[in-house]
Amino acid sequence: TMLTLLVPLLLVASGKLSPNPSKPQSRVVNGEDAVPYSWPWQISLQYERDGTFRHTCGGTLIAPGWVMTAAHCISSTLTYEVVLGEYDMSTAEGSEQRIPVASSDIFVHPKWRSSCVACGNDIALMKLRHNAVLNTQVQTGQLPPAGTILPDGYPCYLSGWGRLSTGGPLPDRLQEALMPVVDYEHCTQPDWWGSLAIRTTMICAGGAEKAGCNGDSGGPLNCQAEDGHWEVHGIASFVSGLGCDTPKKPTVFTRVSAFEDWIAEVGTGVLGQWGSGVMGCWDAVVFGDQVVGVP
Repeated sequence: TMLTLLVPLLLVASGKLSPNPSKPQSRVVNGEDAVPYSWPWQISLQYERDGTFRHTCGGTLIAPGWVMTAAHCISSTLTYEVVLGEYDMSTAEGSEQRIPVASSDIFVHPKWRSSCVACGNDIALMKLRHNAVLNTQVQTGQLPPAGTILPDGYPCYLSGWGRLSTGGPLPDRLQEALMPVVDYEHCTQPDWWGSLAIRTTMICAGGAEKAGCNGDSGGPLNCQAEDGHWEVHGIASFVSGLGCDTPKKPTVFTRVSAFEDWIAEVGTGVLGQWGSGVMGCWDAVVFGDQVVGVP
């Protein structure tokens, strides 16, 4: 399933960012194969169907026993597992760690509403059945200092296994794409996303040539700090239903630095591992700025 939003009739569903119809063979738009294990906190969230686990969303390992993803990726009716150390999904590379997640250990933000994606709070945490083994292929992602706002044009990267087309095959290898930040002032202009769709708790990134429509929802927006270390500033949330290369409709992310109090609250008892740093989701149809749930 995919996630799109607002302008003027759009389809929203839990799962993936929407495809780019003008570039049907692209994964992450203008993306490329990532260097293997260069985003070692990237995870594949998979759900069980017919005895097989299938990729549905991206996510970030933020502590050895905790994963952060988008709330719209979560359905109360599904069984999930997290795959870490994944790069090429077509082959068993030996680095993969598959860890189950109990439904009682999935925490969706209490203010998330599947009927209003543009209202924000598209964030969820998952406690793993057991801790991941950290190594060169599996590491925790660092969260930015609470309240951090990146300036316009700041270079970040979206990573994920984007679909080739809606419901189509996944690329085998992890993709990445450069996604410069579009600041709140620009993104809320009436001819951009506008103030109805964008909250201060969101980040816009990318643009007409650099879109993340095919990158998985829930996946990280990775940004390098001045001292060289990487931080996960965003969780891929929604895109334009008019296509990912639509001018002035950049990809929209949940701003992680706006939710660190909640992350700490959920993770009480394991906060030391992090450092400073279950609801169903229905398909929805968006008419203008009105989102209507569809069972």
